[in-house]
Amino acid sequence: MEVKTRAPGKIILAGEHAVVHGSTAVAASIDLYTHVSLRFPSPSENDDTLIIQLKSVALELSWPISRIKAALSYLGCPFSSTPTSCSAESARSLAALVEEENFPEAKIGLASGVSAFLWLYTSILGFKPATVIVTSELPVGAGLGSSAAFCVALSGAFLAFSGSVNVDMSHQGWLMFGDNDLELLNKWAFEGEKIIHGKPSGIDNTVSTYGNMIKFRSGSLTRIKSDLPLKMLITNTKVGRNTKALVAGVSERSLRHPDAMSFVFNAVDSISRELSNVIQSPAPDNLSVTEKEEKLEELMEMNQGLLQCMGVSHASIETVLRTTLKYKLASKLTGAGGGGCVLTLLPTLLSGTVVDKVIEELESCGFQCLTAGIGGKGVEVCFDGSC
Repeated sequence: MEVKTRAPGKIILAGEHAVVHGSTAVAASIDLYTHVSLRFPSPSENDDTLIIQLKSVALELSWPISRIKAALSYLGCPFSSTPTSCSAESARSLAALVEEENFPEAKIGLASGVSAFLWLYTSILGFKPATVIVTSELPVGAGLGSSAAFCVALSGAFLAFSGSVNVDMSHQGWLMFGDNDLELLNKWAFEGEKIIHGKPSGIDNTVSTYGNMIKFRSGSLTRIKSDLPLKMLITNTKVGRNTKALVAGVSERSLRHPDAMSFVFNAVDSISRELSNVIQSPAPDNLSVTEKEEKLEELMEMNQGLLQCMGVSHASIETVLRTTLKYKLASKLTGAGGGGCVLTLLPTLLSGTVVDKVIEELESCGFQCLTAGIGGKGVEVCFDGSC
């Protein structure tokens, strides 16, 4: 039997950085996915190995089940519907298992993701041989939620096979999980994210699990729905950044200029709330869609200006902004800034020729361009090659 899952990445439409200081932010799923395939050997194959193939980064690792069992003997017990956190002892055991595989030095940044895989697999499915194949359309470390999509897709595949969620296996094509199942899946994915990131917000995995859009403020997440057919050009500057340092820099600027920065954060809060109202209101015809897109463009431009006030822009981001502005397109950074990715709204009536020209110019600067629909479905599952 084969189980396949796919989980979307995410973008921050408005409110990054200011959300740390009490403002509202809005995140949305994008139709770029991480795919997981889970296969178990037939009895005749007599295989006793757990294999993970990370196709997008050309990495394959495998462990004898007996070795995993020896290292994690206290796991693999009857499946618990309440996900548990990875203890310090488990983290050390997982790290040892990963290191034993002569992990390539050039790919050491992926080691925590492999630990998360081992933890989720053994916690949900116990000690069984299998092959897990992971492919992704999401660039790693670009602020598009690649690690969350990885954890969500893995959790979905493992839970679907464990029988602890209700999915109609006789149905063909991609299937959605029920709300209760999504809640359980999201909790497991969050545990995987904690292994990778330490103290994640939970926003990325929640967007990847449920899809559509989420409004969040002061730790409170609200799912919101939009029928507005938004499309974005996502430009990956390929400039790495230190998220912790960027967040700290905004806090330091806030301490130096408390009154001015208070106004900046309040303005961002207003932008996020107006943006969520625009995308939630009904859009019955092309004229109103165009009007909404124009409002969103203005809000994106204002948000970008405030992010520049916070000191989180970068020369590469400014290059993208200048390039898209030549074509009268609105852009803003998404996520931490200091590099990473930039969003450009592609209006419904924009010609494909213009989009091609913009992409050609941006790629000539060494950037990577992706186009994506915004606010689509969350994690999905299918069985035995029916998708």
